[in-house]
Amino acid sequence: MTKESIEKLLAFVREHADEDPLKLVFSQHSHPDVDVKLAAQQLEGRRQALVKWPTLSACDNYIYPPKLNREQSSSEETATFKRLLLNERTNTTDRSFAIADLTGGMGIDSVAFAKDNKKYFIDYIEQNPELCCLMEHNIDALRMDNIGVHCADSLEWLAKCGKHFDIIYIDPARRDSHGRKVAAFSDCTPNIIDNINLVRSHCDLLMVKASPMMDIDSGISELREVSAVHIVAVKGECKELLFLCEPHKGETEIHCHNISKNRHYHTSFTRKQENEAEANYCTKVSGFLYEPDASLMKGGPFKLLCSLWGLQKLARNTQLYTSNQYKKDFPGRVLQIISETALNRKAVNASIPGGRAHVVTRNYPSEAATLQKQLGLKEGGELFVVAATVGESKKGFICCEAK
Repeated sequence: MTKESIEKLLAFVREHADEDPLKLVFSQHSHPDVDVKLAAQQLEGRRQALVKWPTLSACDNYIYPPKLNREQSSSEETATFKRLLLNERTNTTDRSFAIADLTGGMGIDSVAFAKDNKKYFIDYIEQNPELCCLMEHNIDALRMDNIGVHCADSLEWLAKCGKHFDIIYIDPARRDSHGRKVAAFSDCTPNIIDNINLVRSHCDLLMVKASPMMDIDSGISELREVSAVHIVAVKGECKELLFLCEPHKGETEIHCHNISKNRHYHTSFTRKQENEAEANYCTKVSGFLYEPDASLMKGGPFKLLCSLWGLQKLARNTQLYTSNQYKKDFPGRVLQIISETALNRKAVNASIPGGRAHVVTRNYPSEAATLQKQLGLKEGGELFVVAATVGESKKGFICCEAK
């Protein structure tokens, strides 16, 4: 795209900012001098950016890539988390750091690394010429001069570049040749396992992003020298795993993060600590119920949570906890128990006369939706019906959110 065509496209997008992108696609005959498909792509991207990349939405000259590239890209929250994670490791010195982003894509992670930190220089490598063209335009639009764009196969480029990097970041594409989602490193593109020696020989630290569906212990065993795994959840939803590979001694640390608007919960542990911990099981459930957040559910420090928070576990395979005292800062959902209930329609309706509640099941024979139907409840309201295994028994509780 030429500078003139870009300016023309952006002017058209501003003029049609409120139009339906789908309708715009079918209006090519009315706008013969404009690529309306690309314009519609910009309208979709701008609306998506309001939620996923709010900082980009403030840049009027930013050009968005196709839908698939936007969907595969990091969100602003997770990209910012990665930058802050690197900042923690590099803030003890004023020297500059070289970073290679081997899977550039939309470039959100490269932009995050480069933002407000001139001591990082990022080599962005991407084999798709269209994405490289957009990246070159966008780093100018964002007024960044510490990102270099390279249109190449990343592994071939790395083998020939003659550089050694402080940090290499890679986010392998998690779709196979048929477009189906995959999770294992060996099924992703590029195959980091087959090329781990090449990549590790060119950096001090390798950061590998993985699907939240990946088994953490399998990922640790597949990669070389994993010093830490960071599980990143945003607003209660597990978004990505980050494997940090570098020479180290001792156990791999597992870090569970849950990022929300006003808080960042962080719990760290090792598998050895969890294996050696002793769970404290309850004999009676009262006071409050605690449900770990998504990052903790993924990481699995289930026995450690008892000692870390002074809680009792409901049962070996029930990932719920209880205490008489309210642990306000617990990383997860906290419910206050109103009463215990039999899990039948008559008993529940007596406690919930409005017939509306949220149903939660943990280590219970029925799924939440099935039990909700059996109890004749509609979704919603301020109350919760929690069904779970406590010791060897199936129990029900009427709860509300703890204040």
